[in-house]
Amino acid sequence: MQLSYAVSTQGGAHLQPKSHTLFHFTKNLQFLKDILKNGFWPRYCLEDMNWYTVNEYQAAYPIICFCDIPLSRVDEHVDFYGNFGIGVTKEWAKLNKLSPVMYINEGSAQQIALKTLFGENLKGKPFYDNASLHISTIMTHIKPIEGKMYVDGQFISKEFHQENEWRFAVNGKFSELKVRPFLYENEFRDGKVLESENYKTKESYSVKILPSDIKYLFVNSDSDIPDLINFIQSELDNYPSSEIKILMSRVVSLETISRDM
Repeated sequence: MQLSYAVSTQGGAHLQPKSHTLFHFTKNLQFLKDILKNGFWPRYCLEDMNWYTVNEYQAAYPIICFCDIPLSRVDEHVDFYGNFGIGVTKEWAKLNKLSPVMYINEGSAQQIALKTLFGENLKGKPFYDNASLHISTIMTHIKPIEGKMYVDGQFISKEFHQENEWRFAVNGKFSELKVRPFLYENEFRDGKVLESENYKTKESYSVKILPSDIKYLFVNSDSDIPDLINFIQSELDNYPSSEIKILMSRVVSLETISRDM
């Protein structure tokens, strides 16, 4: 990651709180290989909707999540999401229409306004044609500053705003979507339903990535590096050899860099 210093008007320097790279972490090496080969896969993620409903309510949207944090904070993100990851350029993110998440403080004027605005659209006739579509699109990028997150079969409390999250969300006219715009919590908890719906998002809405878009490839330990290097050489040989050589140079183990943090 390009950690850089900015010079203040007083002549001093300070470390930028964010990077020029967005990070995505996952649980195992096979998932990382799949990203390199087939692109990022939007999966249904259960979201805390309490800011909107004021009830214990969760809904799952098909999204891809990234964090905009400096390398010095990667370890806390890794502990939560997984020891394998990829860092991509913000230029790639902007080109593929990713956008930062909007964090809402419950009880604030903004939260009340959004809740009222969205709720009124459900009463009788919608505001205008496609109003529900536009509201659903916005909903995929709103999170409370803190709330409940579903991890390994249970809900835990988490400060979401610490992640500086960017997202890709599957959006579009409901009649044209090839997947469900969202799943109810009981559907998300049904393993067969979730697997079936996630497979559809992979088939229709995976987001491709090129070697030149990648700044970092993280593996858990040094012993994982040869496996990933062999995969890059054998499975990504459709790219120019110069790009493959640069991509291999991006591989780093968290075991190694953690010693320098």
